[in-house]
Amino acid sequence: MTALTTRRFAVPTAASMRELGSAVGRACSGGDVIVLTGELGAGKTTFTQGVAQGLGIDEAVTSPTFVIARVHRHASGGHDLVHVDAYRLGSALELDDLDLEADLDTSVVVVEWGGGLAEHLSPTLLDVDIDRSDHEDDEERTVTLAARGTGWSARLGDDAAWPT
Repeated sequence: MTALTTRRFAVPTAASMRELGSAVGRACSGGDVIVLTGELGAGKTTFTQGVAQGLGIDEAVTSPTFVIARVHRHASGGHDLVHVDAYRLGSALELDDLDLEADLDTSVVVVEWGGGLAEHLSPTLLDVDIDRSDHEDDEERTVTLAARGTGWSARLGDDAAWPT
C-alpha cells in the first residue's frame, strides 16, 4: 500500500511532541494501528504519551521495552491503548505471538519500531516517522504522518484537527 495523505510537522519540544500525539489520539478509532519509526531517543514514547492523553487515558505511559507490550485501559469505557515496543522482535510472527488481534477492534495499537512488522495488523494504519536534527544540541524533530488506507487519509485531510 502507498501513502495516500501525509502531513509534516516541526516539533521543537517534548511538550509539542505530546501535543501532536494528543491530536492523533483524538482522531483515533477502535481498530487503529499506528506504526512509529525513528532512532533511539527520537520521541516515540513521548508521542505515545500524547496519544494516550488524546484518548482520555489517565495512567502514566512508559516505554514497554522490557515487557514488549503494555495495555493502558480507559477508565470510562473509551478505547484502550495497546503500546508495543517491537525493538527486540525479530519478525512479524513474533509480533503475532502477542495476540494483538484480540484487542484490535476496541483498542488503538501503537507499535514502536514496528516498520516491516506491524503493517499486516490493519488495512488502515498511520505511519509516524520521527526524524531528529543532525545537530546534537538541536531538540527539534520533524514528524511525518502518512496514511495507509482511506480511513486515516480522510482524517489527515481534516485541517482543523491538526496543530499549526
